[in-house]
Amino acid sequence: MELKNVSKHYNGTIALEDVSMGLNEGEILTLLGPNGSGKTTLLKILALIEKPFKGEVYYRGIRVTDENLTQIRRNVTMVFQKPILLDTTVYENIAYGLKIRRLPMEEIKARVKEALELTQLVGFENRQARGLSGGEQQRLALARALALKTELLLLDEPTANLDPKSSAIIENVIATVNHELKTTIVMATHNIFQAKSLPNRIALMSMGRISRIGSPEDVFSALSKVLIRFAALENTFVGEAKMKENGITLIDVGGNVRIEATAKAQGIVSVFINPRDIVLSKRPLESSARNMFKGKIVEISDSGAVVGLKVDVGKPFIVQITKRSFEEMGLNLGSEVYIAFKASSVQIL
Repeated sequence: MELKNVSKHYNGTIALEDVSMGLNEGEILTLLGPNGSGKTTLLKILALIEKPFKGEVYYRGIRVTDENLTQIRRNVTMVFQKPILLDTTVYENIAYGLKIRRLPMEEIKARVKEALELTQLVGFENRQARGLSGGEQQRLALARALALKTELLLLDEPTANLDPKSSAIIENVIATVNHELKTTIVMATHNIFQAKSLPNRIALMSMGRISRIGSPEDVFSALSKVLIRFAALENTFVGEAKMKENGITLIDVGGNVRIEATAKAQGIVSVFINPRDIVLSKRPLESSARNMFKGKIVEISDSGAVVGLKVDVGKPFIVQITKRSFEEMGLNLGSEVYIAFKASSVQIL
């Protein structure tokens, strides 16, 4: 797939502006950028769900037109951040697209079985899809896409707000499908940890444009210089690093927030802390974690089994906790809490 000078506007608002890019067959490409940077719009254009306001889309060198759109679209599938599931069983959800394509029944059964195994949903066949947990629903949506065995798989924030088990399963499936089936995958995320670990290439997006594209090593070696544009990426901060006598690096990120890290650095750096590595409590934690801050909950995002919290400690930190923990602690907007994370969890980019 290739895009040439593609732009997309919604009611006068720019979603994409003059984007040109090509996909390498069999690669994983991550679209990395904050919310509103154009990632989802770009995925929808690659999926041939949306038409560009201007510019051209090519598939294997053939320009996509109204005449060949339906035929080419059969080679692409997209999994949305919020799964769209049929009100029926897990099995029927996965089999639906295969039945539409009129595959033989034995092949349908084999593909459903393979997709269930890949996503660790074996035994869920007769469960009602809409009764599954958020993580299970996301895995089901991915299983349904995998069963189609398209050449291009598009994933919009595939692990956003999921429990750690489902996130790990989905990340493993992405790597496995790409490695074993050579499926080309484009994945949108604002999680730097995920962007560093999975793709062959990263495209940095900001304000509807691709500002840089290259290998993770190339992109992250340059990212510190431009990260101020990507400050909306979760738990990503720019600050001044100084080495302490005990070998620990102290990074002042402003807002009276000083972060300790085991990685060695000096000067202006950018740092990232995975939300999964942050512990939250209503009282000071008795922990070996070097980083502990008191703050207030300023935003709550309830996504089923996992609740995302934005905690302002002078700087905003995104924290993920289980729905059960959220309810047991009786948390609300404005609740005073403590967050803690180890120095070894701080990644210096």
